[in-house]
Amino acid sequence: MEPTEVRATLASFTLVLVLMGSYYILRPVRDAMASDWTDAEVSWLWTFTFFFSAIAVSLYGAAVARFNVRKLVPGIYGFFALSFVGFYLSTQILQDRTLVDKSFYVWVSVFSLFHISVFWTFMADTFSQPQSTRLFGFIGAGASVGAIAGPAMATLLAGQGNTDPLLLIASITIVATLPLIVWVQRLKLSELNNQSVSAGQEDFDYIGGNPLSGFAEFLKSPYLLGIGLFIFLYTSIGSFVYFELKNLMADYSRAERTQIWASMDLVVNVLTLGIAMFATGKMASRLGLSFTLASVPMMIALGMIMLMAAPAVATVVALQVARRAGNYAISRPAREMLFTAVDRETRFKAKPVIDIVVYRGGDMLNAWGFTALTQGLGLGIAATAGVGAVIALLWAATGIALGRSFATRYVTADN
Repeated sequence: MEPTEVRATLASFTLVLVLMGSYYILRPVRDAMASDWTDAEVSWLWTFTFFFSAIAVSLYGAAVARFNVRKLVPGIYGFFALSFVGFYLSTQILQDRTLVDKSFYVWVSVFSLFHISVFWTFMADTFSQPQSTRLFGFIGAGASVGAIAGPAMATLLAGQGNTDPLLLIASITIVATLPLIVWVQRLKLSELNNQSVSAGQEDFDYIGGNPLSGFAEFLKSPYLLGIGLFIFLYTSIGSFVYFELKNLMADYSRAERTQIWASMDLVVNVLTLGIAMFATGKMASRLGLSFTLASVPMMIALGMIMLMAAPAVATVVALQVARRAGNYAISRPAREMLFTAVDRETRFKAKPVIDIVVYRGGDMLNAWGFTALTQGLGLGIAATAGVGAVIALLWAATGIALGRSFATRYVTADN
């Protein structure tokens, strides 16, 4: 780090820390609400989330092509901060807050798409390419710190019995990013001397844009279809575990649920940081990508079998922590490695399809699948856990096949 880069780098580190912290204050509040609703109601909310997410990302893709990043970034964060103040005021004014809570549930999911994507857009508009290679790793570590600080604060404050003030705290936290943004913009000119640096359209490809444009690339590639299947099966397991957990927590108060969800987030993020730092790279390099991709699904399959034998909150909490920490620290980095075997144009065209249509659409379809099993067929926790175990084994098999395909592509390329 050069002396002229220190303040801009530390300010950016603090900015992403605060942003991630604000999201993890809101997330457990959102998830605690789900236990008040039936499986069908939550499935409808996931359906709305899918469509709102696709629309929001497309609108953002249009906005970044028309507006200066200097004005767009603080405008987006200010808008979200005001929206959460509005939700808080609505909870205090309205007698029946069901519609407000359901709208908040969907809106936090939309916010989750933007809080970090917009940040990295801002970074692309601030630092030069050589600087990004040296500094972005350190700056990105701020997100890990925020992902630990946010749920720790939510766990502590939820113990007071009323979770509504957390919306105001999250809003204030988001507002706190605005002076940091202004400061970084000034440092870009005064200390970094990056007057010529500006984010181009290619810097926004990863956030989505129009998902329909990448369907042809996705559908004609068996390799990309395999990645899509891997992610779809992951969302299947995620939906099953989430719905089981929200049903088992129905008898807890909303404040208690918020504490449980926030505590899980805290443990997950601490485990993720430790595993990613000390285990993931060694696992992929020494044991191969097939083993790495299949390791978490096999662990989840065993967890599902345990859930069949002991359908309790503690079992599902342990399963949720293992699933999410395993995904963030192992499966997701390994999944991103798979994209290095395709060219950049194909990667960016297929990314919106996988991130929006497959991932968010998978959430929606699997939510309705779980609802069909519980409310349609009347299956209990043990039976649905059995279905989940079969899905986890299919997920593991898909990971093994993808790892082998990845290795074949690199052998072919070397020859």
